[in-house]
Amino acid sequence: MLDEVVFFDTMRQGMWVATIISLPILTVALLAGLSVGLFQALTSIQELTLTFVPKLAAIIFVFWLSMGFMTKTLVAFFQDRLIPLIIGG
Repeated sequence: MLDEVVFFDTMRQGMWVATIISLPILTVALLAGLSVGLFQALTSIQELTLTFVPKLAAIIFVFWLSMGFMTKTLVAFFQDRLIPLIIGG
């Protein structure tokens, strides 16, 4: 049977892995949104697609760059933490 301490520690570690994995994408989305918003404020251009397209392109580019890091982190979490719990180790 799974102990409460082990369960909550696994959940805490899973939340930390999710935070670490999402940090590059969220940071780039924030920086792209701020820069496009500043550009719109300075030029008085209020086009909705102007905020969406550069942010989406930046997110896709960073996702493509960080896919290896994300995969390694998730595989390590599964191999070190979840699989031993599933098989009872």
